[in-house]
Amino acid sequence: MIRTFRLTMLASVLATIAVPAPAATVVMDMDTVRHRMTPVVNKAKQKVPAGTVELTDGKFGKACRFEFIEGARSGFAAGVIRGDTSAWDKAAGLRFWVKGDGSASWGGLELIDGKNYSLRYGVCFPIDSTEWTQVTVPWCDVIPELAGPLVDPNGGYAPSQFRNLWFGKWHYWREYPAHSYAIDQIELLPEADVVVDKPQPVGEGTSRVRAKLEAKKPITIVTMGDSLSDKRHWANRKQLWSEMAVAKLREQYGSDVKLVNPAIGGTTLSQNLVLMPRWLRDTPRPDLVVVCFGYNDWDSGVRGERFQQYLAMGVDRIRRMTGGGADILLMTTCPAFGRWNTMAEMCRAVYAVAREKKTGFADIATAFHGAGSPETALKQTYWAWDKTHLGPKGHEAVCDVVLKAIQSGGAADLEPAAKALWQK
Repeated sequence: MIRTFRLTMLASVLATIAVPAPAATVVMDMDTVRHRMTPVVNKAKQKVPAGTVELTDGKFGKACRFEFIEGARSGFAAGVIRGDTSAWDKAAGLRFWVKGDGSASWGGLELIDGKNYSLRYGVCFPIDSTEWTQVTVPWCDVIPELAGPLVDPNGGYAPSQFRNLWFGKWHYWREYPAHSYAIDQIELLPEADVVVDKPQPVGEGTSRVRAKLEAKKPITIVTMGDSLSDKRHWANRKQLWSEMAVAKLREQYGSDVKLVNPAIGGTTLSQNLVLMPRWLRDTPRPDLVVVCFGYNDWDSGVRGERFQQYLAMGVDRIRRMTGGGADILLMTTCPAFGRWNTMAEMCRAVYAVAREKKTGFADIATAFHGAGSPETALKQTYWAWDKTHLGPKGHEAVCDVVLKAIQSGGAADLEPAAKALWQK
């Protein structure tokens, strides 16, 4: 009887002792300098290091402080991942500690394949806090910067193939101010520590935006795009379809319509998905996000099936990062004179994702094909002199299609698109 009592007491005591969670796998402890700065060309046309790396006091022991010079375009602190990486495929992502310089700039992380440097993946993280802050990056937020498969240990790009872990900003970031930040304790993210939500659409298409306009409520529109949407591009300085659309919405509905335009010429869809945190900091809850890409994606080697994957991932990312509050309008890839029908599979990808994800759909390609031929479209100024960027008629056509999509709740072009030229 006494022995039984003692065993029972022992079991009770053991049950109250917390079992510690398994320690996370550290990828780089940052206690020593393992990164080297790559060269860049400065304003004086001299080849210089992109910055400096030095040890500093860390969150745990020591940390590495990276300081980048102004104009460090495509300049990196390059580091190699050593040892066995098989554990990466069992993890849910990465996490690390950052101590920023307090500026409004951003830090960039790149993970690159060990054999094929075109398989490079980007992450954008804030450096506005001068206190140590942990950044959590699930694999779905490690985004291909070129034509690579999505990161997924189960059937996609296996994280165990990463061999390069770099800090810096590649060519598409556009903004390269002098900035600095310290990094400490880069480790794998256990699956139990992350849950990635995929907010489902509330309603369909752009119905919420239309309802707000009809109620004369203020709305904010974000336009994600390349040089067809970038206000700084030479073809858009006198007129721009998004500004024209906003002006007409204000006139028609009497609402206060704000335009946020983070579009960057020369970029692709996935590159702009990497940079989403930059505009989300100031515009965390837009009412509508318009997505217009394809031409540069095609140049980078992205084709229909992969473009469809990127779009689907992009819709999920927009909804997740805006808390499900944004309607989304996907636009078919705009034809060029020399690519009148060439990029049809990109349009089919947009159509498929719009139907699957219940987003709004704006058929820019069919609006251009309405001219009858590329020669006629060129004469009618659908394009500028380079036969690629929008001319006066092209801006008007895109504006009209976007307005029609918003006014219809995003569904006006879906049914006619089943018989579009690009479907054949």
